[in-house]
Amino acid sequence: MNSTTYCYACDLKDDEKLIADYKKYHKAVWPEIIKSIKDSGILKMQIYHCYNRLFMITEVSESFDLERKQKMDKENPIIQEWEQLMWKYQQALPKANPDEKWILMDCIFKI
Repeated sequence: MNSTTYCYACDLKDDEKLIADYKKYHKAVWPEIIKSIKDSGILKMQIYHCYNRLFMITEVSESFDLERKQKMDKENPIIQEWEQLMWKYQQALPKANPDEKWILMDCIFKI
């Protein structure tokens, strides 16, 4: 099976307590969130943290469709609750559009 990798960046609010709380939530992500991720065709997801910057790597199946995933998320009240909660800790990247949270990154080097 072929897969595709997407990488995203997002910032956290630069506050040590908020960052610690955010990390705690991600040690016990709600099961509904995990199910939604897997149901969308995401095979693997990792989030890395450095200071207040987040970096997310997703490996998706051939059937994954980003627009479908976004629609699924908008229609799922649990996902919307999680996203609202996480926005307490997150902030947009400096040049992000007002409605952007996680920004898709361009791959500039790969071997």
